[in-house]
Amino acid sequence: MTAVARLFGEGFRVFFLAAGLYAVFALIVWEGWIGIHAAGGMVTGLPFAPAPHLWHAHEMIFGFGLAAVGGFLLTAVPNWTGAAPARHGFVTLAAGLWLLGRVAMWYSAHLPPALVAVADLAFLPALAARVLGQLGLRPKPQNLMFPGLLALIWAGNLMTHLEWSGLAGDTLWAGLRLGLLGLCAMIAILGGRVTPAFTRNAMTRAGHTGRLPVSRPPLDVAGIASAIALPLAYLLALPDPATGGLAVLAGLAALARLSGWRGGRTLGQPILWSLHLGYLVLGFGYLALGLAQFGIGSEVAAIHLLGIGAAGGMSLAVMSRASLGHTGRALVAPGPVAAAYALVPLAAVVRAAGSVWPDLYYPAVLGAGALWIFAFTLYLATLWPVFWGRGVGQAAARTSA
Repeated sequence: MTAVARLFGEGFRVFFLAAGLYAVFALIVWEGWIGIHAAGGMVTGLPFAPAPHLWHAHEMIFGFGLAAVGGFLLTAVPNWTGAAPARHGFVTLAAGLWLLGRVAMWYSAHLPPALVAVADLAFLPALAARVLGQLGLRPKPQNLMFPGLLALIWAGNLMTHLEWSGLAGDTLWAGLRLGLLGLCAMIAILGGRVTPAFTRNAMTRAGHTGRLPVSRPPLDVAGIASAIALPLAYLLALPDPATGGLAVLAGLAALARLSGWRGGRTLGQPILWSLHLGYLVLGFGYLALGLAQFGIGSEVAAIHLLGIGAAGGMSLAVMSRASLGHTGRALVAPGPVAAAYALVPLAAVVRAAGSVWPDLYYPAVLGAGALWIFAFTLYLATLWPVFWGRGVGQAAARTSA
């Protein structure tokens, strides 16, 4: 089998590679635009129609974020249900639809808005149909919520295109928040499932006989329910106090859940502490978002904590772990990838500081972007052979990622 055939033979390979490449490309574009403006210059003749900050926000959520989601679901759902993994044909089709959306958004200044919308909205229904069909083989309520979350994220993307197409007057910002918070809800659910499980497995293998990670059902229900209700609150345009209350509840529940997962036992294992760190930022991001709805702090800072530190950090942790495990490699993060785990949450804090203290805006945005680009460059450079190369070890290693 050729390297290209391998790349499109398993969903995690092409989508986790695409997520890394797009994470770097999209931030280089954004950094270039910000850097020129920070120096007093002006950029004209951009190929995309939205304002640069809107293109940036949209593409990080519906470009980078959905590439990570696509790779994860195409890999994890067959493990959950026993269904056959997606074949080359579907993986290639799905990757092509994702790329079509990115190309359409890039050249949107030269294309009819309706055509851009159709191209950009095509990927998620194809992915959702595949996931729903596989989940139907072994339906479980805790898994069937994912097609619903995909529908919410798709609705958020649709709302952005409705305003860009002139068919709606004030749906863009709500659509972006709906998309981001839909991704965060997936992290709240999946992170709450895999983080304690992987930590417990590692402690058991190491012969640890003390207290193991625990999951408390009331906290799990509160955390999941509030995380799902939060994007619905934006969809329904609920009053700020209601939205803020849901966000605070989601944050407190996330932090309370995390407190029982024995994160202190993972400090020597980056492949594990990266999951705990991403979930920690998720909890604080929710809290910051909730407080901002009550006029305390910056909503923009909260959104970047969630977008960079939670969505970006957890995606990096899961993508690297799954790529190693599903190719039969040891679940040990290489040094550069471990460094990337720390750089992404740091980027979130730096970017948030630029919103809290406006005098730091340009240095903070440029600094956070540089940290993000460096982190994903390390990820790409280290795991490049994993995406393209043959698997090693026993196939059973797939089940632990």
